[in-house]
Amino acid sequence: MKKVLVIHYSQSGQLSNVVQNFTQPLVDSPDMSVTFENIIPGVDYPFPWPFFRFLDTFPEAVYLDSPPPLPLKVAEDEDFDLIILAYQVWFLSPSLPITGFLQSPAAAKLLKGKPVITLIACRDMWLMAQEEMKTMLHDLDATLVGNVALVDEAGSIGSFLATPAWVLSGKRGPHLGGLIPRAGVADADIVNCKRFGERLVERLTDNTPLEPDLLCHLNAVRVNETLIASEKTARRAFRLWGKLLRSLGPSGSIKRKPVLLIYVVFLTAMILTVVPLGILIKKIIAPLTRQRIAEQKAYFGKPSGS
Repeated sequence: MKKVLVIHYSQSGQLSNVVQNFTQPLVDSPDMSVTFENIIPGVDYPFPWPFFRFLDTFPEAVYLDSPPPLPLKVAEDEDFDLIILAYQVWFLSPSLPITGFLQSPAAAKLLKGKPVITLIACRDMWLMAQEEMKTMLHDLDATLVGNVALVDEAGSIGSFLATPAWVLSGKRGPHLGGLIPRAGVADADIVNCKRFGERLVERLTDNTPLEPDLLCHLNAVRVNETLIASEKTARRAFRLWGKLLRSLGPSGSIKRKPVLLIYVVFLTAMILTVVPLGILIKKIIAPLTRQRIAEQKAYFGKPSGS
């Protein structure tokens, strides 16, 4: 019997639904033993998020500075054939509860030498978060053999308003009579996650080695080339603002609030001006950069693209 460990944290509950559908074929298989480990963070992250609490989380998220989680239920020395790591994206970084787990002694023991599949549910910008994830997994001597990225059905423009409305109100929408679309991953995309679990049952049952082509040809990821440069630019800006805010005091410090308000204005202006301008420029020069863009898409799509 093959043993699979599923590690996850869901603030809104959406990722838990994704995990359930993804793993259902594994759970149903008599040849599989599936253990679910819901990460409980050392600091509570409420949902919906209060406005300033939401903003005040960003410096630590960007710098991967997370308090350790509460102790796991699973034994740290238990041996698994595959680990599925499901996470949300917070400010272009893995969510702090997952970061805290990956920095813990338990992760160092559980993931060492193991094949890992990452499972993401987010707005639409996940590339830089996955780069951070790749680094952390490498440092833990784990092998990334697959990645699935599910993005919001509202698209880049629609989710710019829909996601904050959901996070701050706790309601997916639509809001304002449909002017702000429904937030979150489409229900059909969540249900169709079962195809990944079916592939895993097939490979594990056949004792086929879990190689990086594990989830290829299943439409596991789609790299939006128009957002590559935007993510890189936003990542640099996040680190600059994050460094400034951290210098003013720890999370919760009253000194952060005025700067956080300025940051919101900056972020909104950047999303409304710099990001669209960058996308427009990308389209104009696309014929000159086609090969480079193709190489970037192939890189960020690994290991499950195409």
